[in-house]
Amino acid sequence: MAKPFVSRKRLNIKLIRWFLEQEERSEKAGHHRTHPWWQVMCLTGVDYFSTLGYQPGIAALAAGALSPVATLILVLLTLFGALPIYRRVATHSPHGEGSISMLEHLLPWWQGKLFVLCLLGFVATDFIITITLSAADATAHIVENPLIPSFIHHQTIAITLVLIALLGAVFLRGFREAIGIAVFLVGVYLLLNVIVIGVGFYEILNNLSAIADWQSALFAQHDNPLLMIGAAALLFPKLALGLSGFETGVAVMPLVRGSSSDTWEQPKKRIRNTHNLLATAAVIMSFFLLTSSLVTILLIPAAEFQAGGKASGRALAYLAHRYLGGGFGTIYDLSTISILWFAGASAMAGLLNIVPRYLPRYGMAPNWARATRPLVLVYTVIAFVVTIIFKASVEAQGGAYATGVLVLMSSAAVAVTLSAHRHRSKAGALAFAIITLLFIYTTIVNIIERPEGIRIATFFIGTIIVTSLISRVWRSTELRVERIEIDETAREFIGQESQETLRLIANRRNTGHVREYVLKEQQVREDHHIPPTDPILFLEVQVADASEFTGIIRVKGVEVDRYRILRAESAAVPNAIAALLLYIRDQTGKIPHAYFGWVEGNPIQYLLRFILFGEGDIAVVTREVLRKAEKKPERRPAIHVGG
Repeated sequence: MAKPFVSRKRLNIKLIRWFLEQEERSEKAGHHRTHPWWQVMCLTGVDYFSTLGYQPGIAALAAGALSPVATLILVLLTLFGALPIYRRVATHSPHGEGSISMLEHLLPWWQGKLFVLCLLGFVATDFIITITLSAADATAHIVENPLIPSFIHHQTIAITLVLIALLGAVFLRGFREAIGIAVFLVGVYLLLNVIVIGVGFYEILNNLSAIADWQSALFAQHDNPLLMIGAAALLFPKLALGLSGFETGVAVMPLVRGSSSDTWEQPKKRIRNTHNLLATAAVIMSFFLLTSSLVTILLIPAAEFQAGGKASGRALAYLAHRYLGGGFGTIYDLSTISILWFAGASAMAGLLNIVPRYLPRYGMAPNWARATRPLVLVYTVIAFVVTIIFKASVEAQGGAYATGVLVLMSSAAVAVTLSAHRHRSKAGALAFAIITLLFIYTTIVNIIERPEGIRIATFFIGTIIVTSLISRVWRSTELRVERIEIDETAREFIGQESQETLRLIANRRNTGHVREYVLKEQQVREDHHIPPTDPILFLEVQVADASEFTGIIRVKGVEVDRYRILRAESAAVPNAIAALLLYIRDQTGKIPHAYFGWVEGNPIQYLLRFILFGEGDIAVVTREVLRKAEKKPERRPAIHVGG
């Protein structure tokens, strides 16, 4: 019965290798090359701009005649709140890490990692729900079209799954194809909206009574302009979906073309181009939000915005059909369906850039998670599951989408405020603190009104934490070393010892006084019958931050009286010792021997100590790390345990 399991395991390994080979070929072919900032803006814009399909209707339902005023507040928050914040985020995290990287080191040790995992849970909520909700909304536009046969009306889940699968297929082809499609869809969609809104204003100018009717309705509700603004401020959190797009804008920064003079530490041109991307997208969206809000509230009867009305969820499409005819209206519908389908592209691009920068580095995802194609398949499957669970319902997913967007924007505002405070900018810190309070207020109001959003986000957070910890435990016996750097003194010690049998005594340093080494040497020589004439080296590894997974091991040579000691720091003692032993073997051509003492206590307790604190039963774990790292037993460094 073992053979089928082995064959399946080999098949899985071959499949992973194939994915990695395809990814490498894709990179060599230039599928992940950088692009002009305006093209990348279109990739993020398919999400941001596609909200025009439903935002005017949401605003009209939420605020009624106050809709343009509430939208104006949203626009002001966009231009003078979200935009300055994400310009700062782009400056401080130019490689696509987003605001999470600015908060990553806010808390030390495991608390910091758990904090990042929670934020990644909201990222997953925002981006995955963007994919599923947009596909579901595109499906809703399809089935509501009068030309569609009636039997299609009951196939919403199947149609949504097909749209998500098509989106995944585009990304399996590569970013170049995705960006090319995005540029076309955004260009056509914005042009059609300019025509519809332009015709709308033409109709308003020919019927100025519409303005008088709106003013009458407005002042009938609020005769005082200040009360009007106050009421709009209380209502604008319901319009928060119009803020989406900024987090993906910085998440896809690696796709933005810089210049040849850019360095990894200071990609100034890429940062400047990303600032152009964010500002241009914000200005374009602000223009369309304001103008679409005005023409829809002035030209569409209030009853048509209600559920079941002809303008419900499709206010601009209603105007296209009414004033430009069925032919143009159908073209507008097709454009809306297309951009809503592809709105998940910016979310997919953001996930492909941001998640591999954290989970694999934390040891909380397998190494293949750094490759694009396997991740596309994983995200597509997750989107399938979410779609089936929520039955492709736009309403059921709306709260989770808004929650994810607002929490990420609030966290970005907090990060930028703290950054301004650290740089001793009192005016900047005060301004960003006010913006932060506005975002937190908006988030709290949204959670209170739509608590299902935080429930879905909590599920994503819990899933990420559990799967991440399982992956961390599974990968704990890897070498976990990026590289080893040895100073000249340590190199001399190793060179001198290579003339004889290389013997290293693992020691957990206490006082560091000579008596400690005298007693340790005496004990080890007695336990292992090492001749007194054989030279020895002491090896000491201190735990730095056990929550880190990989890192650079820097080895220093130290002399205490007549004893020569190699000292290093690492996240995990056994893994560092194994890596050093293999390094010494490769440098000297001789098999080193390492000597340990037995530990006493509960094995489960030592296992937990190793996972959480990087220590535990050092000898046993070191032996296991070496066994996995070196497949040939005769080439493995020797591990001796006594006491």
